[in-house]
Amino acid sequence: MNTSFTAKLQQIQQKNNSLLCVGLDPNFEKLPEIFQKDLENGVVDFCCKIVDATADLVCAYKPQIAYFSAIGAETALEKIIAYIHQKYNGKIPVILDAKRGDIGSTAEQYAKEAFERYQADAVTVNPYMGTDSLESWFKYTNKGVFLLCRTSNVGGSDLQFLDIKNDNGEQQKIYQKVAELAASKWNPNEQTGLVVGATFPQELKIVRKIVGDEMPLLVPGIGAQGGDILQTVQSGQNSKNLGLILNSSRAILFADNTTNNFDKVARSVAEKTLQEIRLAQK
Repeated sequence: MNTSFTAKLQQIQQKNNSLLCVGLDPNFEKLPEIFQKDLENGVVDFCCKIVDATADLVCAYKPQIAYFSAIGAETALEKIIAYIHQKYNGKIPVILDAKRGDIGSTAEQYAKEAFERYQADAVTVNPYMGTDSLESWFKYTNKGVFLLCRTSNVGGSDLQFLDIKNDNGEQQKIYQKVAELAASKWNPNEQTGLVVGATFPQELKIVRKIVGDEMPLLVPGIGAQGGDILQTVQSGQNSKNLGLILNSSRAILFADNTTNNFDKVARSVAEKTLQEIRLAQK
């Protein structure tokens, strides 16, 4: 893969020896009290302190847009992403977790929002409206596009695990069809990745087999959701023991929200998580 996003991702994974992604989900009510006096500045300061505490441990950051837009803090999100790019010389990629999915001019606006307004390096996209819902994202050829495939929530099975027939009349699951399309028709610029939950390691293994070595897999579900790190890494890593972006949000962000040492505690949890990931890679 030759996109600047992928190059940036591979470089930071090697530099920091890390597959860990820290999710930035600043639930305002859970922030330490010192950050609750000023909504926008509080969210920015909290997230930036988390970033500074963990920047040498991660391969990416993943802000979830809902935690910002729900409280009218979109400007805070812009500032946080700009801070990450400026403070760390654009070397740590930011994946905007937006799960957008629409067609035509609306999709164009969503893509513009993610890549031009917020300056994200990659974005999560819902592919269930089909090919024409993805075309606007693929126009940004230097950006990463992570398609929802086998999500970490239990309810994902309602649709993703349904049986269908492939082109040869053989039975397969819907998430497997998504993986097949992502490895071919839905990857015109070699910029596509997939979202596959750590809570389903067997399916993660199947997805890796379908897409091959090169495609990055964004894997939520370790940490608070209880995904097993050893099983996840062994199921999803490629032949080079890479190819994964393992996201942990709440377990790191809110490891301690009662003291002024929250960032130090967050770093400690991130270090422990990364150590488990490294051990699992061997």
